[in-house]
Amino acid sequence: MDEELERTLQAEYRNHVKAFDEIEDDLRAARAFQRIFILCLAGAITLSFLLGYTVIIGLWRTQPVFARWAGLLIVVGIWIAMTWVIWKNRKKIVGKTGDLRNALQDRQTAAAKLPLDSPSALRIYREASLDVIDQYRKAASKNRRIHNFFQVIIITGSIVTSTLAAMNEGSSLALRISTSTLSALVGVSAGVTGYFKFRERGYNLQSTADDIEKHYNASQFMLDDYAGTDPANPLSEADRLRMFARYVERLKEEQRKRELQLEQSSSASEERSN
Repeated sequence: MDEELERTLQAEYRNHVKAFDEIEDDLRAARAFQRIFILCLAGAITLSFLLGYTVIIGLWRTQPVFARWAGLLIVVGIWIAMTWVIWKNRKKIVGKTGDLRNALQDRQTAAAKLPLDSPSALRIYREASLDVIDQYRKAASKNRRIHNFFQVIIITGSIVTSTLAAMNEGSSLALRISTSTLSALVGVSAGVTGYFKFRERGYNLQSTADDIEKHYNASQFMLDDYAGTDPANPLSEADRLRMFARYVERLKEEQRKRELQLEQSSSASEERSN
């Protein structure tokens, strides 16, 4: 395959990847809006039942009639509007899902035309590893934030619970309810962090991302194993790229195994507790 045809195929592949990413982003946004619409609908339904309860029971004696009926009509209108929006957005999600499936097929077809053994394809793989690094680091940051959030709840909740228990001599109902609620919240937070192991997941993702970045820099600047055993005859670019791809695939496989081990340990802990 000549270089001109290879560049054309690469450009075609990049265009399909861009189209796939745009459709995937639109589908993700549509699903997020769908969840928001459903939450708004649930709130509108709850408010409508509450307002309807006040109207039916006869609590209008203490509140203006117009305000109550107007509020009920407004909430019911929101209910109907949100239901219509959800129905309309559902059709959009179905269409975007079909478009995403077609874009994925087009991307796979374009990728199948590329020569996988050429240095340019290996360069594409090495540059694509930067997206993998960014993905792993974002997931690691998310897991760390969740872990820190629950740890803050556990630490502050434990301190506040002990303080309230010491302040309460048994006569304050509000303090007893607050103490019980905080104790339950601390227990739930501790159970969630122990089961899902957010800290371990974040550590594994961060270490995998750092290892891939280390190999990326080493393959680019001919460091460590990528320099070769003979300084007089360094490794060629194609050999370095193949070695980099081999290392990256091994790191990704190890990351998948660590995730599976965490899932298995969580399941085993749940079975023992049951």
